[in-house]
Amino acid sequence: MKIGIMWIAALALFAAPSYAQMGDHAQMADRSMAIRNGLRGTYDSVKDWITKSADQVSEDLYNFKPTPEVRSLGELFGHVANANFMICSGAAGEKSPNTADFEKVTAKAEIVKGLRASFAYCDQAFDGMTEAKAHETITFFGQQQPRLSVLAFNTSHDYEHYGNIVTYMRLKGMVPPSSQRGM
Repeated sequence: MKIGIMWIAALALFAAPSYAQMGDHAQMADRSMAIRNGLRGTYDSVKDWITKSADQVSEDLYNFKPTPEVRSLGELFGHVANANFMICSGAAGEKSPNTADFEKVTAKAEIVKGLRASFAYCDQAFDGMTEAKAHETITFFGQQQPRLSVLAFNTSHDYEHYGNIVTYMRLKGMVPPSSQRGM
């Protein structure tokens, strides 16, 4: 009986690190997915505000430039679409499906369609971001980055340009979606 107890105790001592590592891995996976889900919520907010802004701004304001040196409002929306495709394809490990340069498109309907398609593509990149894929390292802008960090970069890029969009809208006396009541 004592020998049986000693074997069980020895087995427990050797197995404990394995179980601890499995627990750590499970906890890391939970944290990774919690981070992805939190980032997804932040991304969904800016996606909503940018697409609502693109809808809200009249077509004649798509040519508006606060100064000659900067992008027009339409070019800004087009830039966001192009960047979403480029950045999210990197995060997904795919070739970008984008075939247009939306920054050069002038018709509001085409720009909005491209913008929505780019966000739908980024939605797929988020949806496909498993715990294992989130930690895979890729070369992005010449640096090694985890795939999830690339999606975080895209979200911050979208927020950066939403700030530009807000400024353009305010200059034209408009209230941007993030400041409208009922949000």
